[in-house]
Amino acid sequence: MRAATIRDGELLVEEHPAPEPGAGQVLVRVRAAGLNGGDMMQRRGLYPAPAGWPPDIPGMELAGEVAAVGPGVTRFAQGERVMAIVGGGAQAELALAHERELMPVPDALDWPAAGGLPEVFTTAHDAVFTQAALRPGEHLLVHGGAGGVGSAAIQLGAVTGARVTATVRNEGGREQVAALGAEAIAPEAFAERGPFDVILELVGAPNMPDNLNALATGGRISVIGVAAGAKTDLNLLALMGKRARIHGSTLRARPPEEKALAARGLEREVLPLFDRGAVRVVVAETFPLDDVAAAYDRFAEGGKLGKIVLTL
Repeated sequence: MRAATIRDGELLVEEHPAPEPGAGQVLVRVRAAGLNGGDMMQRRGLYPAPAGWPPDIPGMELAGEVAAVGPGVTRFAQGERVMAIVGGGAQAELALAHERELMPVPDALDWPAAGGLPEVFTTAHDAVFTQAALRPGEHLLVHGGAGGVGSAAIQLGAVTGARVTATVRNEGGREQVAALGAEAIAPEAFAERGPFDVILELVGAPNMPDNLNALATGGRISVIGVAAGAKTDLNLLALMGKRARIHGSTLRARPPEEKALAARGLEREVLPLFDRGAVRVVVAETFPLDDVAAAYDRFAEGGKLGKIVLTL
């Protein structure tokens, strides 16, 4: 099979042996695979794949058709449309996923949308609802609203009845982000727009002091991105006085059981929204597998709205 391959920090397309599904595993013929910040970090040698996943084939999410199943698989059959978060290897013609981590692709979605859905919507749903427990009527702040996770979180917050504010660095993209259901503002202006009940932090340390200052009493800060820095000083008296919570989260390194729970939550609470047209996967651009290096370069440029997706 052909696959995107990391060699000394460069991205190539090379031939690899086709994987064989083991017990509980499904072999997926990949039709689309979204790019994520973790892929960019893996290319730079900063975010290696978990043990048991291909170390040189990137890709954390995929959508495609079931090509074969391993022993004991009962949930999916050959030819069915599926999607999943995986530990790696998604940017290839064939990839493995455990059946517990797979989800059915909603009928309303084409392949690029399905390939860009699992990572960002699972991350947003898990961080904003499962962990931060956003409720209808509360005020949600999304930092980095133009990205894949940001665009997902905005829509999920809005459709469940929250008031949503989003920071967007690119002034030209604020109108598009606002159309997803948020008040789109410049990053420098967010501290004065509170109080916020939940803050989804996708940028990192520089925002944290103002995040805490703008947080409502009983507020929650969910940290899932630190691209702008990982270390900061915090006023713990302010944290105590507001009875606030700060928590962090990643998905890739979770054990299969926890990923399966996140997938079931998404199936139950989010996937029906796609067939109703209540939310959508925002796809900025698609690239064929042969242009994988160009896709990564486009991701690194920034200034996009939504996902970059490889198509196969």
